[in-house]
Amino acid sequence: MSAATNRLPDDRQPVIIDAARTPFGKREGNVSGLHAVELLGAAQTGVLDRINLDAAEIEQVIGGCVTPVGEQYGNIVRTSWMHAGHPHDPGCTTIDAMCGTSLQAVNLLAGQIAIGSLDSGLACGVELMSRVPLTAKTGLGHGTPRPESWWRINPDQYTAADRIAERRGFTRDDLDAFGLRSQQLARQAWDAGHFDRQIIALDVPDADGATTRVTIDQGLRDTSPEALARLKPVKEGGLHTAGTSSQVSDGASAAVLMSAARAEALDLAPRGRLLAQAVIGGDTEYMLDGPVELSRILLERTGMSVADVDLFEVNEAFASIPMSFARVHDVPEDKLNVNGGAIAIGHPAGATGIRLVATILDELERRDQQIGMIAICASAATTGIIIERL
Repeated sequence: MSAATNRLPDDRQPVIIDAARTPFGKREGNVSGLHAVELLGAAQTGVLDRINLDAAEIEQVIGGCVTPVGEQYGNIVRTSWMHAGHPHDPGCTTIDAMCGTSLQAVNLLAGQIAIGSLDSGLACGVELMSRVPLTAKTGLGHGTPRPESWWRINPDQYTAADRIAERRGFTRDDLDAFGLRSQQLARQAWDAGHFDRQIIALDVPDADGATTRVTIDQGLRDTSPEALARLKPVKEGGLHTAGTSSQVSDGASAAVLMSAARAEALDLAPRGRLLAQAVIGGDTEYMLDGPVELSRILLERTGMSVADVDLFEVNEAFASIPMSFARVHDVPEDKLNVNGGAIAIGHPAGATGIRLVATILDELERRDQQIGMIAICASAATTGIIIERL
């Protein structure tokens, strides 16, 4: 969406009614007992239940899954929606925009609402990385993702993250300090109840047939500078470690969007609206540093400056990415990822975008502030929005 967003007729303004997520489980952890379809269905149903909205009101469902193979294959958005017992009427689409996938689902729905294609939609995302990891799937009949004639040279994500750190002059100690900050802030946020509102609790079956209610993220770690310093780099001679990289996680998220007119007709109070959105590709040297340029585009489209933004959520795929963003744009520490991020909470890639929407809306409301920016790095589709709390 461009600066023209604010020139839309008031009744066509896309608004966010609510955004929520499941707890994020660690690899082979307390969420992995669910099938991916059950996990996403729980998020889809949960966000509707929170606002007492009949699923028949939803005209379209767009959701994200970065690795749509195995149990995540075959338009998992539709499979989950139907398995959860919802009406067959809405069109369902599954997309892959890498780590920004569920945020791009929000963007796509907002655009359709803005042009009058629909009035009510549900955006969502899922990744069950315990059983469907983010790796290329090759084998008999599967082929390879790139042809033999492929000529572009792209770094792997770990090399890209280290290059960003070196580009900005960050040391291993600097990165470790940010990793520690993420864990400490996330723990403080959970202890203070800051995440409670966004959580859709899960009932996960045990091996003995009983169920366990899961209500909290599983990736939180008690750590220290000394413990982080002992970790080996992910790549030999590199800078990032498991303590400064996002966690392999399982989770799902969902959000309900409507036109302002439809929300008013249903007597639903919107929580926010999109002032601008953008998606850009990453360069072939640093690859994951896209949030730096993306934010310039978002600010230009809204006529804002960094000082006009109250809170920033920059996905912590690796510590160097939000650190680079803050260094270039001179973002104060007390505005950046103030409740920790993916290093502590986890990063189920298809679900993270809407987690950040829920987090920034919750925090803007808690602080009685108005403007937030979300930026999610991805080599092919770095995705971001500026959001206004209503």
